Amino acid sequence: MSNERLVIERLGHRGEGVARMKGGFVFVAHALPGETVLAETDGERGRLLEVVTPSKDRVAPFCPYYGVCGGCAVQTLAPAAYADWKRGLVATALRNAGLDLEVAPLVDAHGKGRRRAAFHARMQQGRMAVGFMQARSHAIVEIDACPLLAPGLAGAPLAARALAQTLHSRGKPLDIIVSSTIHGLDVDIRGAGALDERETRELIDVAQAHNLARLANHGRLVALFRAPMIAIGDAFVMPPPGAFLQATQAGEAALAARVEQAADGAHRIADLYCGLGAFALRLAARADVAAYDSDAPAIEALLKAARTSAALRPIEAQARDLLRRPLSAAELEGFDAVIVDPPRVGAQAQAQAIAKSKAAVVIAVSCNPQTFARDAKILTDAGYLARFVQPIDQFRGSPHVEVVAAFEHKARASAKRAIFSR
Repeated sequence: MSNERLVIERLGHRGEGVARMKGGFVFVAHALPGETVLAETDGERGRLLEVVTPSKDRVAPFCPYYGVCGGCAVQTLAPAAYADWKRGLVATALRNAGLDLEVAPLVDAHGKGRRRAAFHARMQQGRMAVGFMQARSHAIVEIDACPLLAPGLAGAPLAARALAQTLHSRGKPLDIIVSSTIHGLDVDIRGAGALDERETRELIDVAQAHNLARLANHGRLVALFRAPMIAIGDAFVMPPPGAFLQATQAGEAALAARVEQAADGAHRIADLYCGLGAFALRLAARADVAAYDSDAPAIEALLKAARTSAALRPIEAQARDLLRRPLSAAELEGFDAVIVDPPRVGAQAQAQAIAKSKAAVVIAVSCNPQTFARDAKILTDAGYLARFVQPIDQFRGSPHVEVVAAFEHKARASAKRAIFSR
């Protein structure tokens, strides 16, 4: 290890400042482009010791835990420069995939804050510590509040600490997933294993004391005081314990608005990797929707919500692992529009099948610019043209960015419009 004076050239895709040294690049967390810094270097890693010449875009962090907690990578970059960086993550991924597509300006979809958080509990120095992971470490930073969380999660840190303390005698590392719902906090504990009778009673008491709506242990119900409902369009859904939700309500709304815009005029829509139905339950107000996801409990919750919403057309939905068994071109026959919203690994096999289908419009939603760009290249090589590529930020302070894009196949879209106009 050595101390080096470095000039930061740019921000990398993880939010670290990138400097050039003899023999390669060095990545310095919390350093900004244009800055001269003093850093302790160890191989390609650098630890910021001092900002010698600060960037004109450097601002004060908005959280007292910044620099210790690993939840945020970039808090000291001024808003305009921050938006350019996040937009650039998408543009760079597309260029690296050989695509020259226009990327729209970043949309800030932080809204009221994140509605879901994962608290980690670990034994540290003989006691159970609860909070978020330290940067580049498995050590826990104990927090009382996080400025990124929505008001509905205000009681989450205290509740997570009390639940973890109840199970401290097991000495096991725990992950406590907390979601904000209409009727209160929804909590799923992971890592504890099977509970005995005493632990179950004590956890129920803690859940009641902290006014939780529901408590589960790795998906198995421990206590239900109120149905933990969320609103999706005009429908109300009770998610399975620990279910995936878009990070913010504003983020889900921003994504859904652009999906609806791109699907306008479609009569029959396939929603692939549909989850709880963030898109399906909105689109079913005006189109026939078939929804697919590997998460069977999420599919069940979606169908129940659809059945109890009089304003929606019936939704076809089934559990199917699309990574291993993507819908074939033949199965996609008859769909005017296809939505694909896969996990971070993307949907390479599904994109290849869509490219061979007759779908006129493909709407891609992604939380990973690299796999999004790879799959977009498959579509464009098959004759699809990008109508828009929109980055959306619901992960303020982190290096993550959501993308929604619409691709239209000129020949197929023209044929569909001719049929619609008859």
